[in-house]
Amino acid sequence: MSVVTHWFLPTHGDGRSIVDRPHVTPTGADTPRRPDIDYLAQVAQAAEHLGFTGMLTPTGSWCQDAWITTAALLARTRRIKFLVAFRPGSLTPTLAAQLATTYQRVSGGRLLLNIVTGGESVEQRRFGDWLDHDQRYARTDEFLAVLRGIFTGEPFDFDGEHYQIRGATAFEAPDPQPPLYFGGSSDAALPVAARRADVYLTWGEPPGAVAQKIQRLRELAADEGRILRFGIRAHIITRDTNAEAWATVQKFVDQMDPDDVAASQAKFAVTESAGQRNMAALHGGILHSDARKLEIHPGLWAGVGLLRGGAGTAFVGSHREVADLIEEYHAVGIEEFVLSGYPHLEEAYWFGEGVHPELARRGLLAAPQPAAPKLVRAG
Repeated sequence: MSVVTHWFLPTHGDGRSIVDRPHVTPTGADTPRRPDIDYLAQVAQAAEHLGFTGMLTPTGSWCQDAWITTAALLARTRRIKFLVAFRPGSLTPTLAAQLATTYQRVSGGRLLLNIVTGGESVEQRRFGDWLDHDQRYARTDEFLAVLRGIFTGEPFDFDGEHYQIRGATAFEAPDPQPPLYFGGSSDAALPVAARRADVYLTWGEPPGAVAQKIQRLRELAADEGRILRFGIRAHIITRDTNAEAWATVQKFVDQMDPDDVAASQAKFAVTESAGQRNMAALHGGILHSDARKLEIHPGLWAGVGLLRGGAGTAFVGSHREVADLIEEYHAVGIEEFVLSGYPHLEEAYWFGEGVHPELARRGLLAAPQPAAPKLVRAG
C-alpha cells in the first residue's frame, strides 16, 4: 500500500528557523514572512507542483481563518486539496455541513476536514468555550454524529447533551463527502476517533509508540464495526546528505535562547493535552548544545518541541534516510504524512525533489489525483 503526503500552509507566518516562527505566538511586525495571500499562494502552488496531495491549514487564535484563506487559494491552484482545520465549539454542525457542501461544489471536491477538539482551556476561552477537556471531546462526538447525518442529504434529527437538532440539512449532500481527520491521545479522545474519524492523526512519537497507539485504535474501531486509516504529523529537515541535514538542525539549536525555551516549557508544563505531554516527554525540556542529543530514534529529532507547541519532532537526514523513516512508520500502519518545514516554501522543494522520487522508486508514493478544472472569473 502506498503513502499519501500532505504539506502545511503557514497561515501564522513563516521563517527560516524554529526561532522565527515558534507557531504559538501572534504574527507581528518582526515575522520574517508575513502570511499574505501571495506568499501563501506560492507555498500552495509549490506543494501542488511537487506532488503533495493536500495542505493542512491550521486553526487557532494565532493564525488566519482556514476556511476563508483556502477558499481564496482555490482559484490559484488546480489540484491540491486543503485539509481545513476547525474547532467544533466555534460553529454549529449544521453550519459546518453547509460550509463543507459549498466548498466541495465550488472546489470540485478538494476539501478534507481536520477536527480540532482543542486541548487547552485558555485557548478555548478565547473562542467563548468554557467546557472542560473531556466535555469538549463528548461534544465533538455529538458534533460529528450530526455532521455525518447531514452529509447523507436527508433531514436529520438529533438529541444529545450538547446538541438538540431538528430537520438539519444542507442544500445537497456533499460530493464527494469530505473525509474526517481527527487527533487526540487522551482516554476521552480515542473512542471518539474510533467511532467517528476516517483518518486518525498522531504526532511524531517514535515508531514503536505509534505502533502501540495504532493497535489500540484498531481494536476500538473494530468494536464499532469500523476500520480507520492512520496518519502522522511531523516536521521535515532533509538535504542531499546526512551531514547537511544535521548542520541545519544544529543551526536551529544555536539560534535558540534558553530563556525562550524555558518560557515555552513553562506553558507546556500545565497543558491539558495528553499529546502535548507526550511531546514534552521526548525532549525533557532540556536545550542541549549538541543537537544530536535529542535524536530519540534514528532520524527523529525532538528539538522542535522545545519552542513549538503541537507537533514537536522532525524527520532529519538525507533524502534516502528520510524515506527509510517514512517506510518504517508505514510498516506499522501509517498511510498519510502531514509534513512541514522551515521555511515552508524551500523545505517543500527539498522534500518534493528529494524524498518524493525516492519513495516513488520504492513503489510507496501514491500518485496525486488529476487536476480539477481551474476556477475562472466570469466576464
